[in-house]
Amino acid sequence: MAKKTQAISYMRTSSASSLDGDSETRQKLAIENFAKLHNYEIVGEFWDQAVSGCDDIGDRPEFNAMMDRIESNGVRVVLVESADRLARSVIAQELAVVGMEAKGIQIITSSGQNLTESDDPAKVAMRQMAGVFSQFEKQRLVNKLAAARKRERAKGRKVEGRKSLNETDPTLLKRVRELRRKPRGSGKNATWYKIAKMLEAEGFVNSRGNAYQPHQIKTLHANG
Repeated sequence: MAKKTQAISYMRTSSASSLDGDSETRQKLAIENFAKLHNYEIVGEFWDQAVSGCDDIGDRPEFNAMMDRIESNGVRVVLVESADRLARSVIAQELAVVGMEAKGIQIITSSGQNLTESDDPAKVAMRQMAGVFSQFEKQRLVNKLAAARKRERAKGRKVEGRKSLNETDPTLLKRVRELRRKPRGSGKNATWYKIAKMLEAEGFVNSRGNAYQPHQIKTLHANG
């Protein structure tokens, strides 16, 4: 038996009133039937609720979550019921295709149409124009942010670089200082290793849920 190709399904309902209707069920069934017939294994499902087909792809929470999932797990096929479920607006649709095509992702409808492999000259031209427009907007945003940073720096404000731990979690810094103090009757500070273990036991962990390392705690204390 041939190995199944992994895929992710994407659905969209355009209004709150359709959330209680059969739109999701219909889309889900069409995608699942196509996947079964063509040997795809659906490993993820994303559904943008009450999102207009004309809304920009970048404003869709589930679409963006899907792209994050794709970039992390290597899946390169997205199944949709039809092209208008991706987007009703031709421009929004082509912008989505441009972005996904650039990442090597195929968008396939339940009727078997591969939206990323169109030979239609009009669509190819639209895709090229969409790509140019997208690049223009990206550069415009870069320039706008650069100008804003320059203004903030002129005011003496920090505007670049990742925030330090003492900026993002002042409670952590306070606790590190408390644990580092020499206990009464003792001439020694707690080691950074011991402090890291105590912090972990107290529930202080990083954004990934992992314990802070001794060198991180030492740096936090030194820079705090």
